[in-house]
Amino acid sequence: MTANSPIKRLLIANRGEIAVRIIKTARRLGIHTIALYSDADACAMHVREADEAWHLGPAPARESYLDAGKVLRIAQQARADAIHPGYGFLSENSDFASACAQRGLRFIGPSGAAILAMGDKSGAKALMQAAGVPVLPGYHGADQSLALLRDQARHTGFPLLIKAASGGGGKGMRRVERLDEFDEALAAVKREALAAFGDDNVLLERYLPKARHVEVQVFADSLGNAIYLGDRDCSLQRRHQKVIEEAPAPDIPAPLRQAMGEAAVAAARAIDYQGAGTIEFLLCEGAFFFMEMNTRLQVEHPVTECVTGQDLVAWQLAVAEGKPLPLTQDQVVLSGHAVEARLYAEDVAAGFLPASGPIHWLHWPDGVRIDTGVAAGDEVSPYYDPMIAKLVAHAPSRAEAFGKLADALGALALGPLVHNGALLQRLCLTPDVLAMRHHTQWPIPTEPQAIPDLAWPLATLWLATRSTSATPWQRASGFRLGQHKRWTAAVRIAGDTRRLSLTGTGDALNWQGTQIPYQLGPDHIRLLQEGRWQRYPVQAGAAGTFLLRLGEQSIGFAADDQQHQASHDQAQDNGALAPMHGIVVALLVEVGQRVQRGQPLLVLEAMKMEHVLKAQQDGVIESLRCQQGEQVSQGALLVHFADADSAAGQSDAGEHSQESNS
Repeated sequence: MTANSPIKRLLIANRGEIAVRIIKTARRLGIHTIALYSDADACAMHVREADEAWHLGPAPARESYLDAGKVLRIAQQARADAIHPGYGFLSENSDFASACAQRGLRFIGPSGAAILAMGDKSGAKALMQAAGVPVLPGYHGADQSLALLRDQARHTGFPLLIKAASGGGGKGMRRVERLDEFDEALAAVKREALAAFGDDNVLLERYLPKARHVEVQVFADSLGNAIYLGDRDCSLQRRHQKVIEEAPAPDIPAPLRQAMGEAAVAAARAIDYQGAGTIEFLLCEGAFFFMEMNTRLQVEHPVTECVTGQDLVAWQLAVAEGKPLPLTQDQVVLSGHAVEARLYAEDVAAGFLPASGPIHWLHWPDGVRIDTGVAAGDEVSPYYDPMIAKLVAHAPSRAEAFGKLADALGALALGPLVHNGALLQRLCLTPDVLAMRHHTQWPIPTEPQAIPDLAWPLATLWLATRSTSATPWQRASGFRLGQHKRWTAAVRIAGDTRRLSLTGTGDALNWQGTQIPYQLGPDHIRLLQEGRWQRYPVQAGAAGTFLLRLGEQSIGFAADDQQHQASHDQAQDNGALAPMHGIVVALLVEVGQRVQRGQPLLVLEAMKMEHVLKAQQDGVIESLRCQQGEQVSQGALLVHFADADSAAGQSDAGEHSQESNS
């Protein structure tokens, strides 16, 4: 294939929403798409959408999507002439990019040398200093002895960040407040970095507690042209993982914005960059500092596409074909404001614990862009990143964009899988966010929304009448009870179970001594008449989870299975349960060992996060039901205590290392 020939057959070395996103642009351009899939993704959306699909291997990423040899062999067998890596997995693997070039395959991204230059965070800092790009104070040297690192930590000052030198974003990163915390944090970062990147070298960086995270989208072609396509603010984060992103970054003076853009282009030119890239800065008190460069397309690229009106995947493909950039710097025009929310399968109240499982009901809202890799009937796998979708709103102003996104999140109906949609909507309506008073350490509220009192009787009414021929509603003017004067059901909402009774008393329902009028209001009557709940059973005709919408809240409720709950509670009282499907990466206790409350028991890695399970009480370890490197299922008993009263191990949300900050 010659350097300037068109791409005809594109292999996408990724999965999920980014694979679907790439397929959409490739299809529009008339390019044949080739998908890859693991055992866990055999029926995934990206497989269904592609022109053809090839099996990679078992579900674990290291045996499928991260196996560069398998990917390259399939690319040749499938007669691909280009590979798009998406983001994550092999997208920033310099050896993989170089191997593609050696085999005559176009890698849709920069050269292996450029990836290597920016993949080494320490080396990247030195390059940026030489190019005149400001960097944070810290240590980026080759000497990794504990004594030297401790000394450099003292010199850098606290708080500081320990970061994996070969890592990216939140993967392999710990914030340290004091010197006496340094050794433990260093060990955790090194362990995680070695497992994720095969390299446990670290760098130290001064931590700016109230900085903004502002990044610049750069693009360069093979003809020497390089420009920036505006900037984005990604300051709303939890554990260094972006939650909401927007473009352009608000409240930045024009001279400062231009200086950041020009510095970003200088950074790209310093490594002879080609393709799409993102230069990430910390912005604090009018000064900006280089953090890192992501040598690939970003998760948040849709907000840039919205405000520029450009298709960045199409740009990537054009650059890979040797074409010049479609625009010059003077031709870049930004229009309006765009904001993106990352919808994750996660339990916010449990410390953003990742979740997995089937999606039985799914209704996407209108009026916003949806980038997703799932549909109703699909499943969020425990093996990969738990992002379900990205919802993107574009409007003339920032306030309108946030309002539009909040409305869309309120109209979202997805379950029974737990997700962060309610939190995202709250953030879009939060005064601090709307006034741009937040920063990278602004405390995202994790308390669950209060369950309206009315949810309990309505859920009770629904569950109690499902097995009868009568229904509690007959016409829009109100309820008519008929011969059924009493309804009783055990209802579970958000982990709380109540056995409730409703009694008909003339023109009202009596609920725990409270009179509830039949005429609950037009919205409630309409919802009941439409049978909105009936659309969302987990299992048709069986006890399952249902969705109740009250105002802007979506509330999942179910008939309580007391036997299952009792069994789960008993298991939890006797040991440490796996909070999710994952791999045991470290066992920290032995059989017969006496442990104290709060003492770490083991480290579980799931969905690119580390979870430290800790003892909740003093006790003695009777047996270990797992071993290092073992894949375990959610709910499995991992550590068993000598007796039920000695200790109860549960996951502790205090120690997490979140996935790549893409």
